[in-house]
Amino acid sequence: MRLAASCRHIRINRTTRYVLVVVCVLVALHSILAFTHEEYGRATALSNLAPWLNRNASAGGFDSFELETSTVGWAAEATLAEDTEDSASTATSGSPAETSTNPTIDTIAPENEPRRANATLLMLARNSELETAAQSVRELEEKFNFKFHYPWIFLNEVEFTEEFKGNMTELASGPVQFGLIPEDHWYQPDWIDEERATQGRNKLVEADIIYGGSVSYRNMCRFNSGFFYRHPLLRDYKWYWRVEPDVHFYCYVDSDPFLYMEDNNKTYGFTISLYEFEATIPTLWQTVKDFTRDYPHFVAENNSMGFISENGGDTYNLCHFWSNFEIADMDFWRGEAYSKFFNYLDQTGGFYYERWGDAPVHSIAASLFLPKERIHFFQEIGYFHNPFTHCPLDWNLWHNKGCTCSSWMSFDNQMYSCKRQWEGIF
Repeated sequence: MRLAASCRHIRINRTTRYVLVVVCVLVALHSILAFTHEEYGRATALSNLAPWLNRNASAGGFDSFELETSTVGWAAEATLAEDTEDSASTATSGSPAETSTNPTIDTIAPENEPRRANATLLMLARNSELETAAQSVRELEEKFNFKFHYPWIFLNEVEFTEEFKGNMTELASGPVQFGLIPEDHWYQPDWIDEERATQGRNKLVEADIIYGGSVSYRNMCRFNSGFFYRHPLLRDYKWYWRVEPDVHFYCYVDSDPFLYMEDNNKTYGFTISLYEFEATIPTLWQTVKDFTRDYPHFVAENNSMGFISENGGDTYNLCHFWSNFEIADMDFWRGEAYSKFFNYLDQTGGFYYERWGDAPVHSIAASLFLPKERIHFFQEIGYFHNPFTHCPLDWNLWHNKGCTCSSWMSFDNQMYSCKRQWEGIF
């Protein structure tokens, strides 16, 4: 009671009261903006200081860490859309160039580094995507790789500029390599009937289908479907995490997803699932059915057919894992089942006569050729690729991972998400 009595004698002058009111209003506005505006919350979160402090503590000062980077922009979905600047500088040699920076992990990893998987972070990018590539690398380093120091591999159909290589090397905490894609892995094959391919592109343009007229986009889809894991820089690796320019990571990944996959007998991991544009793949499912008829022994028992078909495989429901985010075992793509599957699809010309994407190709293969238990949904990894966000819906998970996304904005809640179909097979 004496304390209460003494408090009554405290006097707060008018200026102090005004200051307190202003502070309270500012705190309230900050809280409202952080809750209702995802990007504001991400940018102002105190948790974003953790990677800088960790690096500062280990290096002895902020001078050792490049905080000043390129301006972030929000771009459209295509990683490798038509680019006249890069097209003009297309390399004439088909042999892949290999450039290494910090070639061994041991030169950068601390002596007490925990066990790591035989894995790499992989980005397909163009020189013109320097700013958005830097954004993606910076965020994944801050949210994950500053702790684990996994290597980065960057691939391009033309040589990377010194500016691009310098920026990526500064941002990465692990070894960095830059590779040139062989011409026969990237460009439209000579055996494609160009007249028929042109007619197919024009049809999709008339239907206003995204990238309907783009040959470059088709090159990318075919490369990601059947060639990236054959590149010389990737041959010695088992696992990869696919990262694209202009994506965001919203939660701290404080445990190693590669080791989780390895230790739990997983093969393919995703964050977002959705429907494909039917107009881009009109003959894909029939081709898949023809393949499984000819090679029935490749279809796994206890597979995920229920995720991709509502009627036992008679028709395709268009559901697929959004492949701009993948954590997967490249030995699956290199195996007999997928190798025969890709070659079977490729010889039909569907990547160019239609617009078959690597997302449905990968998804159908994983769903049919793997037991469903070997596919993993990374619900704890907050992720954005224009225009969709995945954010953990469980509050405890969201809180414990330091997420800065808004759960109510997660694509999982929307009617175009295939999360319901995925959950329905278990």
